Amino acid sequence: MDSQIAREATPAAILELGLAFWGSKALLSAVELGLFTTLARGPLTGKALMLELGLQPRGTADWLDALVSLGMLERRDGEYANTAATDLFLDQAKPSYVGGILEMANVRLYPFWGSLTDALRTGLPQNEATVGENFFAALYQDRERLTQFLHAMTGISMSAAVAIADKFPWDRYRTVIDIGAAEGCVPVQVALRHPQLTGGGLDLPAARPIFEEYVASFELADRLRFYPGDFFVDPLPPADVLVMGHILHDWSLDEKLILLRKAYDALPDGGALIIYESIIDDDRRANTFGLLMSVNMLIETQEGFDYTSADCRSWLAHIGFRDSHAQPLVGPDSMIVGIK
Repeated sequence: MDSQIAREATPAAILELGLAFWGSKALLSAVELGLFTTLARGPLTGKALMLELGLQPRGTADWLDALVSLGMLERRDGEYANTAATDLFLDQAKPSYVGGILEMANVRLYPFWGSLTDALRTGLPQNEATVGENFFAALYQDRERLTQFLHAMTGISMSAAVAIADKFPWDRYRTVIDIGAAEGCVPVQVALRHPQLTGGGLDLPAARPIFEEYVASFELADRLRFYPGDFFVDPLPPADVLVMGHILHDWSLDEKLILLRKAYDALPDGGALIIYESIIDDDRRANTFGLLMSVNMLIETQEGFDYTSADCRSWLAHIGFRDSHAQPLVGPDSMIVGIK
């Protein structure tokens, strides 16, 4: 090693990354405790927050000040307050709340990622499968857990949904159906901005009441309906535009191709398929979130993986889509649009 480089190198970035879980858990516990929802009602002193949240003094002031240092809280004249972002996105009372995905991360993903070394050595999931439970099968039989999970999917999809509603040329189309729709975040955001559109979302039957309640809260029940079905077993509902968000990465390559073929068959000539998730950059070095999401698929699924734009576009061409393009959305998310 060059002696000059050796003298200038420091371990700071290594240590910061290696201990990054400290800051992550500080935020996840704040969401779990309802800190941001509490502060949405107004600033409070540290002592008042301890009483409100049922906390004890040791370490709590340090935790609150760490959240200030992390940019998650503000502190003025001895009182703590939300930032503009945490007030908008982490107050459970607001429709813009995205904390559902953080709630799930706290309860499920955080402990499962502790077994990443085992996953890398074995290639096996490290979630509920380790005790013989099929997470999705159990999830759809438990209304409370399913509600939490679908709400988490809304949290992780909301920013992308708004971007899709704004960036895709919806004026050319009349119908849209989201495949694996969860609560219906994407069709709701699209329908709110484009009054000519009708459609809805397909998901397993147990999701119907959750989808319908969410859609009704936006007064869109007359334009968006629920389609019950299993997207591997049942034909996909026909529409001018089909959407698959955070769906393909759950599955093996063969299963991905099955879903893309079913979408192709359901679309009319000129119809569009929108695929969105944290698409990995083609050089596989810039979209860290997308790469780590693919590692998360190792933790969570039997054969799932994330993919690059070039990967996805090659699959679409193989299926028969006559054209495709990639477009950034927001943050780590992009969409791939295939035209039949």
